[in-house]
Amino acid sequence: MNIRNLFFVALCLAVSFSSRAQDSLHAATSLPPKASLQQCIDFALSNQSAVKQATIDEAIGERDIASALSGWFPQIGATGTYNNNIIIPTAVIGDQVIQMGQKNVSALVLQADQQILNPGLLQASKAAKYVRKQNAQNTENVKINTIVEVSKAYYDILTSEEQLTIIQENIARINKQLSDARARYETGLVDKTDYKRAQITLANSQADLKRTTEVLKYKYAYMKEVIGLAPEEPLTLTFDNASMENEIVLDTAAAFDYRQRIEYQQLQTQRQLQGINTQYNKWTYLPSLSAFYNYAWDYRNNSFGKMFDVDYPRSVFGLTLNVPIFQGMKRVQEIKKSQLMEERIDWDLVNLRNQLNSQYAMAMATYKANLNDWVTARENVALSKEVYNTIKLQYDEGIKTYLDLMTAETDLRTTQVNYLNALYAVLSGKLDVQRALGTIPVK
Repeated sequence: MNIRNLFFVALCLAVSFSSRAQDSLHAATSLPPKASLQQCIDFALSNQSAVKQATIDEAIGERDIASALSGWFPQIGATGTYNNNIIIPTAVIGDQVIQMGQKNVSALVLQADQQILNPGLLQASKAAKYVRKQNAQNTENVKINTIVEVSKAYYDILTSEEQLTIIQENIARINKQLSDARARYETGLVDKTDYKRAQITLANSQADLKRTTEVLKYKYAYMKEVIGLAPEEPLTLTFDNASMENEIVLDTAAAFDYRQRIEYQQLQTQRQLQGINTQYNKWTYLPSLSAFYNYAWDYRNNSFGKMFDVDYPRSVFGLTLNVPIFQGMKRVQEIKKSQLMEERIDWDLVNLRNQLNSQYAMAMATYKANLNDWVTARENVALSKEVYNTIKLQYDEGIKTYLDLMTAETDLRTTQVNYLNALYAVLSGKLDVQRALGTIPVK
């Protein structure tokens, strides 16, 4: 195969790999049309930057562990030296002064060192499991926060979409009322007051529609941010109101166990690592023992050109024992310091346990209050619809005034909006309770 054909094959492979990479990237940054909440969560757990960074931190942690434990493997190195003895050293043997050595001296040394007993490596070996656990807990914590953020953003968009529908229905009713008021005014049944009031109400509702539409654009942009979707990518969501109402149910009798909280587990892991650090400071009283072996080639000659004609090999095997006897009480102070840090973390655990209990109590109380508000709001919606329909019939028959109809219309819209706000609050409150209980599923 000639150079031209090789280049052509390489170019084809490069184009193929590039196309596959782009397809893979596109697949990672796309959501199915009308994505559900679970699909948004799954996408976020695979693409959200904070989750990606936490995963990378785990990989970095694995490299740190491997680097720390590499000291148990043989350390092999080679050195080379060259000396030019401008004045050759001498030695006195008997009554004669004799030159020791030659003008040009060189050596190549290959040496292997093996740690046998080393307190620092013992600490790294024992801490590896807990460092790995700590990194995994950090990733889990990031995923929990991501799930909560995505769920709340989804529910917020759901609320705004429903509010948009309510406003549009409201505008349709007001348009009908405006048309009826104009007809009544033109026929001389009423003055222009009703007609003007309808115009004002319609203008206010259209302003609400515009404001809600613009805010909804921001909420979709924020949803893209929290799930890790590129701003230029399309995002449409699917909603099931009945399903959302079913989601509000929560077992309020579930027992609270602060040990299920990832924050408490993270602090426990930190406490275990601090205990290993205390043990390490005690291990520093132990001697360190290592073995070494080297093989060297020596070269020497008065003539530089002939220096490497003959080599003089040598080899050494030995053990090195280092016994730390006194270091100015440094080790004692480090042990005391580490023990105090252990005690401090113990108090952090006590404090965190109390905080988590307060968080759970607040989350549960808020959820129960929001649930009661939602039940009340749902009943008020049904009542306000009944009142509006009754007053609308009475207005059409001339029994009620237009002001009564406007009041009923306002009450209906208010109760509908209150219901949506209560629904969002209870769904959001449920997430807070689940997070307080430590039951947010991350797998």
